[in-house]
Amino acid sequence: MNEKKPVILITNDDGITAPGIRALVEAVKDLGHVIVVAPDSPQSGMGHAITIGSPLRLHKVDMFEGVDSWQCSGTPADCVKLAKDKILHTKADLCLSGINHGANNSINVIYSGTMSAAMEAAIEGIPSIGFSLCDFKFDADFTLAKTVVHEMTTRMLAQPMPEHTLLNVNVPVVSAENYKGLKICRQAYAKWEENFDHRVDPRGKDYYWMVGKFLNMDKEPGSDVEALENGYASVVPVKIDFTDMQMKAWLSEQWPDMQ
Repeated sequence: MNEKKPVILITNDDGITAPGIRALVEAVKDLGHVIVVAPDSPQSGMGHAITIGSPLRLHKVDMFEGVDSWQCSGTPADCVKLAKDKILHTKADLCLSGINHGANNSINVIYSGTMSAAMEAAIEGIPSIGFSLCDFKFDADFTLAKTVVHEMTTRMLAQPMPEHTLLNVNVPVVSAENYKGLKICRQAYAKWEENFDHRVDPRGKDYYWMVGKFLNMDKEPGSDVEALENGYASVVPVKIDFTDMQMKAWLSEQWPDMQ
């Protein structure tokens, strides 16, 4: 490895052939020594799943000119684990995940394979960013997203970051003229309201297809949803520690015998 350049690990959840990861590589390949380890097939919605009961396959592929890349049969989190143990043999300076096809703002961070890959790297002490474009189309225009990626990566490499730094960055679907810039935000209180369509397959067997709509219950300023609606790219710092400190304090008052 070229020790003169920072090592940038790139992964995603849409698979190594997705346009989003190609855009991510193109956005940062001039900023460091880029190594790609990504799933060999789409893994959207996998969250932080890891493979336990079946073997993992890891194959080197020629996907990106001048960039060492591997495809993995496992989940996004598996990709980061394998990269650390079998490919990097050292700690990367930065991990970038994405660019996801579709938003990962608000509650979506819980389900996102994109963010879980970045979180896995952050757990290992690698400052990480998950990037998402708020456009689910396979042929989405990643031009603005690449600009955001390049700026965020440049900032992260120039500014020493705490080793467990994890950022969730979402890019709005707006023209360059209407793009307002980056905005540090909090995660909105919003969720998907799902229901399941009952359908019948050609063999007469029942099945169910999840559908739903996104509901934003957050009316306070400063959220990622608000920023995206107003033409900003949202930057939300995410914690690995899920402890609810306010609830911990409340429980300690209610049940002092547990102290």
